[in-house]
Amino acid sequence: MQNAAIAHLFAEIADLLEIKGENPFRVRAYRRAVESLEALGEDVAAVAERDALETIPGIGKDLAGKIREFLKTGAVPYLDELRREIPGGVVELMGIHGVGPRTAKLLFDQAGVDSVAKLEELARAGRLAGLPGIKARTEQNILKGIAVWKAGRERMPLGQALGLADAIVGALRALPGVARIETAGSLRRMRETVKDIDILVTARDAAPVMRAFVGLPGVSEVLAHGETKSSVRLAEGIQADLRVVEPEAFGAALQYFTGSKAHNIRVRDLAVREGLKLSEYGVFAGKGERRVAGASEEEVYAALGLPWIPPELREDAGEVEAALERRLPALVELRQIRGDLHCHTDWSDGRLSLEALVRAAKARGYEYVAVADHSRSSTVANGLDARRLEEQLVAIEAVRRKVKGITILAGSEVDIRADGTLDFPDELLARLDVVVVSVHSRFTQDERTMTERIVRALRNPHVRILGHATGRLLGERDPYAVDLDAVFAAARDAGVAVEINASPQRLDVKDAHARRARGLGVTLAINTDTHAEPHLDYMRLGVGTARRAWLGPDAILNTRSARDLLAWLRAKRPPRT
Repeated sequence: MQNAAIAHLFAEIADLLEIKGENPFRVRAYRRAVESLEALGEDVAAVAERDALETIPGIGKDLAGKIREFLKTGAVPYLDELRREIPGGVVELMGIHGVGPRTAKLLFDQAGVDSVAKLEELARAGRLAGLPGIKARTEQNILKGIAVWKAGRERMPLGQALGLADAIVGALRALPGVARIETAGSLRRMRETVKDIDILVTARDAAPVMRAFVGLPGVSEVLAHGETKSSVRLAEGIQADLRVVEPEAFGAALQYFTGSKAHNIRVRDLAVREGLKLSEYGVFAGKGERRVAGASEEEVYAALGLPWIPPELREDAGEVEAALERRLPALVELRQIRGDLHCHTDWSDGRLSLEALVRAAKARGYEYVAVADHSRSSTVANGLDARRLEEQLVAIEAVRRKVKGITILAGSEVDIRADGTLDFPDELLARLDVVVVSVHSRFTQDERTMTERIVRALRNPHVRILGHATGRLLGERDPYAVDLDAVFAAARDAGVAVEINASPQRLDVKDAHARRARGLGVTLAINTDTHAEPHLDYMRLGVGTARRAWLGPDAILNTRSARDLLAWLRAKRPPRT
């Protein structure tokens, strides 16, 4: 919790410095510190305790001092000074797609824009046009960005919420007397965004658990502090609720608070038809006085004549009927993933060297990993041109000789250009083990043009995987217009896998699209789009999306052994049409 809280404050400092136009190296120092704190495998307080803060990458004497200030006082005076200079609402402006630090400062200095609400008011009134670099079309783009921002503020991306929940659960699980502790709600169902964090616990004495919960370092506000339920607001803005329940009712409470509401209604109606009463306290028979199930979810569902239904399926999307007919699918599990087929290194915009990436993948037990750095059109991502890709192929071969026990696939994430052609000639693509193709530009093309663009790229016989098929960024950028049925049909016909991009900013394709793709006969690949070592753990999010899509391991390309995967990658593709 302290790691996340300090990272959050350092990120705010970086934003404020950027708005002020401070030295970019200073801004970068804070952003690097954020990355290091988020990736730190232990509590930063423990590192400070042994006087080793400056051993953390990117943490020098100055930043170490600020961390100690926070750990001692709960505040960073330097940040308070910056906040007095620049209102917090100006920082919020940078959350609007297309509004960078320079634009935020311009809006504040020349139009007095100190909040998103003020920005929306002026944009709707057409009073921003005329400012340097802002035209009428810019105003419309800002309004679209505000709409996306508002939607994103209402719910937190799954990846961020999971990290916060894991930290809370880890802290509480270590307390004496805590027997069971589980997350519930939409978080447990692995929805791509969540409104709040629900946690259930059984404990011999609830009072110490509640005191510890409301006193966690990341808590910004205590909303309620009771004997069996407490609620807090975390520094990141999301609400977290903790309930203490009796062991005999833990399964029933877990089922009830996991939801969804529609699923619970269906299950409760089924109980009524069986002459039973279902609540968060258990399954009751007779006149509702005799509890016949409640300690575990399995016995709750069994009392209703159902097998246990995986949380990811509990959306009233046919899962109750499937359970009654004993045809629930065996869903893919994280342990079945054998490798990652879309990873970046410091050759483009990643932060890992080739060898470091390979060793990190091997440490996670993977059989294979694919290096898929950006191609030349992604200039902002330091994309590789043909010469540099040739050099990287040589470097990959050197790492293969050095690191044994894992198959290293040489690939590229190749830009799909505006007309559907690819960034590299066929002769170079043919030398790669895996070609991932993605759209990174011209997002405003109309649906027909975008669809034809992607379909043309998929017909290239060297293409193996379509990356992040809709281009969305959760809470930042809407999907571009595209006929996904046509894209999925083209992928199926061309023998191309469609990616479930597990990056928490993307989760693209989403669950409904993944289920549709499989229904049309498409193979899917769960990839992390890794740019730093902790990103490899995003695989958990992608597997959650696949499970919500009712997908089993047979639907997922990277559940295959290295031998079978290589056979699939090298298989002759259907001819171009």
